[in-house]
Amino acid sequence: MTQPTFRPAVPADTDRCFAIETTAYEGDEAATHAKIATRIAVYPQGFLVMELDGELIGFINGGCAHEVVMSDESFKELVGHDPDAPNVVIMSVVIDPAQQGNGYASTMMRTFVAQMRALGKRSIHLMCKDRHVALYERMGYRYVRPSSSDHGGMAWHEMVMDL
Repeated sequence: MTQPTFRPAVPADTDRCFAIETTAYEGDEAATHAKIATRIAVYPQGFLVMELDGELIGFINGGCAHEVVMSDESFKELVGHDPDAPNVVIMSVVIDPAQQGNGYASTMMRTFVAQMRALGKRSIHLMCKDRHVALYERMGYRYVRPSSSDHGGMAWHEMVMDL
């Protein structure tokens, strides 16, 4: 099996990332094309793409904050983002549905965590749905609380990994 490769996102990746985002997420939870473009432009070090045989098949993106407020919708557009802040907030973890079930999300997450450690970050925060809590716990995240966010009209749970 071909091993995936990783690199920071570039503006030319916006359309492909948006296509994956809208097919992998339900309803209103997918980020808009403009939000994805902003995340790539503002913080490419926090926007990791995964390629398989030269094709972009998934990505993780996030921003950094001194004080993490997971329900802050404006942060999804990197309002308040500080690249030097110690806490990473993941906004998307996405694998093309055609490639799901092959362990790529775990590989991508391990790579992202290693990169954030190398940048000297102290913690990584994320929100997930019920069905993903156990998966993230196996990856080393701990459960924090049910989130007050109703992003996309869904129930979310806050999790954190100390680096």
